[in-house]
Amino acid sequence: MKIKICGMREPENIRQIATLQPDFMGFIFYEKSKRFINLEDFLQLDTDYIGINKVAVFVNESIKNIIRIATLGNFKYLQLHGDETPEFCEELKYLDFKIIKAFGINEQFDFHKLNEYETVIDYFLFDTQSTEYGGSGKKFDWNLLDKYKLQTPIFLSGGLEISDIETVQNYCKQLPYCLDFNSKLEDKPGLKNIDKSSKVIQLIRKK
Repeated sequence: MKIKICGMREPENIRQIATLQPDFMGFIFYEKSKRFINLEDFLQLDTDYIGINKVAVFVNESIKNIIRIATLGNFKYLQLHGDETPEFCEELKYLDFKIIKAFGINEQFDFHKLNEYETVIDYFLFDTQSTEYGGSGKKFDWNLLDKYKLQTPIFLSGGLEISDIETVQNYCKQLPYCLDFNSKLEDKPGLKNIDKSSKVIQLIRKK
């Protein structure tokens, strides 16, 4: 499985996490997030690390602004974590971006709604349903993944921590393409604990 560490913001912390070589690093361009980073600050960072895919995270942002940030920030991967329509996703995919479309999952979630997105995105991301578009630090019932019948690879998010890795690897029938870590690896919002992050990566890659 691939590894994504999201909500990066602090320059030295980014350099330290980069030495661990996760597959993806996420940067959140959503002002209401506790891990928000603005474009001006992002452009001051040294983020072009070999082998690490940078992901720009947006929530209900305009296409014009997404393209501006993605172009200036040299992003290939875009994570759309709001209420973006299939048509919205298609327009960005047409511009050759890799699209990760996030959905909040709970008992009422209708997995059939994903069908109309399948051809216009590259990955689904399943997070815990919340009113704040993610960042709750809570898990959803992974048994709900049994309802997912499509072939598009998925990122699994929502309060993941070190103790969850073995459970996901051994018991999830729908094995995720990527595990997406954020709050449970933090000392405070936007600052990842290096020891915890290192252990996560070691545990996943030893399989």
